[in-house]
Amino acid sequence: MSLSQYKYTWRNNNKMSLKSIDTASEKNVAVIEFDIAKDVFDATVTKIFRSKASNITVPGFRKGKAPRNIIEKMYGKGMFYEDALEELMPAAVDDAIKESKIEAVSKPEVDLKSLDENGVILTAKVFVKPEAEIKNYKGLEATKTIITVSEDDINKEVEKIQKRNARSVEITDRSAQIGDNVKIDFDGFIDGEAFEGGDGRDYNLKLGSGQFIPGFEEQIAGKNIGEDFDVNVTFPKDYHDEKYSDKEAVFKVKLNEIRFEELPELDDEFAQDVSEFNTLDEYKADLKAKMEKTRANQAETALEEQLVDGLIANLEVDIPEVMIADETNNQLQDYAYRMQSQGIDMDLYFKYTGMTVENLKAQFKETAERQVKTRLALEKIVQLENIEASEEDVDKEYDKICETYKMEKDDAKSKVDADLLKKDITVRKAVEFIKENANITTVEKTSEEYAKEHEHDHHHHDHDGHDHHHDGDFDGFDDDDEDTDETDE
Repeated sequence: MSLSQYKYTWRNNNKMSLKSIDTASEKNVAVIEFDIAKDVFDATVTKIFRSKASNITVPGFRKGKAPRNIIEKMYGKGMFYEDALEELMPAAVDDAIKESKIEAVSKPEVDLKSLDENGVILTAKVFVKPEAEIKNYKGLEATKTIITVSEDDINKEVEKIQKRNARSVEITDRSAQIGDNVKIDFDGFIDGEAFEGGDGRDYNLKLGSGQFIPGFEEQIAGKNIGEDFDVNVTFPKDYHDEKYSDKEAVFKVKLNEIRFEELPELDDEFAQDVSEFNTLDEYKADLKAKMEKTRANQAETALEEQLVDGLIANLEVDIPEVMIADETNNQLQDYAYRMQSQGIDMDLYFKYTGMTVENLKAQFKETAERQVKTRLALEKIVQLENIEASEEDVDKEYDKICETYKMEKDDAKSKVDADLLKKDITVRKAVEFIKENANITTVEKTSEEYAKEHEHDHHHHDHDGHDHHHDGDFDGFDDDDEDTDETDE
């Protein structure tokens, strides 16, 4: 629906009145013209005069004692206008956008049309939510692939936990073997000359890890603590530093320490050490249940990805670039927050990886566009199917927020807008509507079958959850977010 130069005369708390809304001149853009009531503006100017008068000096008057008309005659009648406007404008702009009933998707670009003793007239230009069209959103075809949990899968998981609980034992009565962790000193030479980066002291190396040049680790096996020896290797042709490519090198090596990771026995005692269970069988049964739950959630997420693809394929919309740019920035901020929560400084990250903010934005742009399209499609379905969020739905959502963030309900209500919650709830309901009306085929595969089918598949989507103010893909609205790890250790 197009609102072109419609006139409004109502006032908002006697502070602001809309004069016109133009949505016809530019696609997906609204220009709102409004004024700030003269009496409100005058009262704010007076308040600012009173707060600043004590610091104003006028010849012939004691500091702060000059009458306002004398000050305005000397410094100009509008000397307090700018401060008054700065104080009033943010709320007036917000009120104008709210009163106009438009759905803004960008920050307003505000222009001052006139400012004088008669009051203030302003315009706010914003991008508005584009009108989306979606067809054939019922009956979407999708396959739900459930990866079964085998005995071998459980044993592999137990082995991972067994390795995490290994005890590092110092070895003094035998020579080094592949699989040992060793500490070495080394100095590398090419054509008898030491080369940059070719030396190290008390360097930790796991023999067999492939961390060093091919052939290096194997030549340490069989050597004893304290022994000095030469390791002869040839740099690979595709070595990352071309000046060493295909060069023969000799490393003078001294073996300082040998350690071996001793694995605990897989028995009931092990189960008691790593879990709340008394027997290994009980522990394995719990692992299986957790793995099945995780894989069920992963299957649901993958299914929803397919349905998103189907929705987007049937979506027709002209998206303002600002929406994609804003979502890209949101994803960048989320990424930076996650990095910082892991103790990684973004400036150092950029320094050591050679990445830039623009590089990261370019990487996030594709998923950002997908997020925006998904949200627009789901919101359109909410509209078409008259999907609503009840007060009970909203109340339950506040309960979840309180539980997650450990806050009181009144505090949650003051921090999270109920209308935004309602939107997110209706979008989640739209997801369920799409799933209920889709043609879904369910298949089961073993881990090996699935891995073989997807060994060359590098396609993925961002599965991070989002806060309530943040758009997200289907999985971003999942009530039962689970870690993608197989277990909840």
